[in-house]
Amino acid sequence: MTDSELMQLSQRVGAALGEQGATVTTAESCTGGWVAKVITDIAGSSAWFERGFVTYSNDAKQQLIGVDGATLDAHGAVSEPVVIQMARGAQYAAGATYAISVSGIAGPDGGSAEKPVGTVWFGFAGPGETVVTRHKVFAGNREAVRRQATAFALTTLWQHFLQKT
Repeated sequence: MTDSELMQLSQRVGAALGEQGATVTTAESCTGGWVAKVITDIAGSSAWFERGFVTYSNDAKQQLIGVDGATLDAHGAVSEPVVIQMARGAQYAAGATYAISVSGIAGPDGGSAEKPVGTVWFGFAGPGETVVTRHKVFAGNREAVRRQATAFALTTLWQHFLQKT
């Protein structure tokens, strides 16, 4: 997805959040704040974006958004249970309507047979107890994986929570 396409997607997400009077927060690891950056590239985004958490280390995940150390030990940072806790923790900490969490292995190092480079887990917390998770394995170099993860995060928020059917 090009920068222009990311901007259009972010504008669509922002307009829908504005119509709902809703807010979104992010808890990002492998994307390093890229989702928050794309959202805040839109003028007026302060009306629907409260804050973002770049929780690159396990300590940051625990200290800033309340991820349980036992969950990290049992499943690793790149896992469904962790992105669920990241999304819920960020949503609570920011007081936001929605939260996006992203944790993955962008490469070029850090992959394994079980979790190859390009593996990314996503969590999407909505109102109430609703949490949607997704798992993807993206191809390409570090930037390509991070760009694809950013686009996927915004697209999934749009499709599951914001798009009018």
